[in-house]
Amino acid sequence: MSKARLEAFTDGVIAIIITSMVLELKVPQGSDLAALFSSLPIFLAYVLSFINVGIFWNNHHHMLHATERVDGRVLWSNLFLLFWLSLVPFVIRWMDETHFAALPTAAYGVVLAFAAAGYTLLQWAILARNGPHSKLAAAIGRDFKGKLSLAIYVAAAFLAFVRPWIAIALYVVVALIWLVPDRRIERAV
Repeated sequence: MSKARLEAFTDGVIAIIITSMVLELKVPQGSDLAALFSSLPIFLAYVLSFINVGIFWNNHHHMLHATERVDGRVLWSNLFLLFWLSLVPFVIRWMDETHFAALPTAAYGVVLAFAAAGYTLLQWAILARNGPHSKLAAAIGRDFKGKLSLAIYVAAAFLAFVRPWIAIALYVVVALIWLVPDRRIERAV
């Protein structure tokens, strides 16, 4: 089975997700700087979410570049990842409408944690299809960044109930960890 359709489908879904996120931004209710400033929290949530979705897309692109074959398990794993990413626009709107209350802020972390788990499942499915001696297997190694990111997302979701800003700070930390694309796969291909 060719990976080209999987790549094209994923690119299309992620483009729709990003478009949905920007459509969730509300126009300020006034024409002065104070009105614009009142939109700053949701704009920053949008920026963080855009970066997060972009990180998943970027690493997905690199992973598929190192992939030779896909099968049904890979397709379903990819759909699992895309399902969780498709919830990002919903949770950022929920955070905005509740002024970053604990539960919506925790839900953001849960969505990102499940997306990270989906990415890991996709990675495992690709490895199962392409074998332990594939380019991707050599590049991934122990995947410390992936495991650390998942742990931070889970911790942040719980910490949102203590102080939502702590969770948001941890979501930013994960984005900063991944801002530089994962060079392991680039070097292996």
